[in-house]
Amino acid sequence: MPMINLLPWREELRQKRKKDLLMAAFGAVLVGAAITFGTKFFYQSLVSSQEARNGLLRAEITELNRQNAEIEGLKIQKERLLERTRVIEELERSRPEAVTLVDSLVDIMPEGVYLTDITQQGANIEVEGIAQSSTRISTMMRNVRDSDWLKNPGLDIVTTQGDGPLRQGEFTLLMSQILISETEETQ
Repeated sequence: MPMINLLPWREELRQKRKKDLLMAAFGAVLVGAAITFGTKFFYQSLVSSQEARNGLLRAEITELNRQNAEIEGLKIQKERLLERTRVIEELERSRPEAVTLVDSLVDIMPEGVYLTDITQQGANIEVEGIAQSSTRISTMMRNVRDSDWLKNPGLDIVTTQGDGPLRQGEFTLLMSQILISETEETQ
């Protein structure tokens, strides 16, 4: 006779399959969670190492910016020192110019001419004085033109005062000084 199993085997099979399915789903969730957390941990470690490198780069950039600012300050200081040196050298070179100017003024003055005021702005010189006659002023202008240290004579004002032998002319003569630096350039 055939054997009939009256036990609820189908129900047990269903329960076993359901249990296996739940175990497989639970395992898949665990594996998925492990992969997710592993991936998250991996990327967090990459981000933190990149942030550490970025922090190092920022620190180095800050240091380089500080050094650049220091270098710029040194460049400005160097330019100031070079400018001071240039001014000192110019003063040293032009030191004899005042002496040369006075010496040249003595050389160009004819008898009968007296200076009352000398004004110099750069290379331009304005001389005011009194002369016994206008020919003495003309002689002085010729002497300026022939001088080694003076050039460009120009008469600005001439006024005559007095009569007869007491007659005098007040004048303003403009001229330029030949600077020592100009004479060095032409040599």
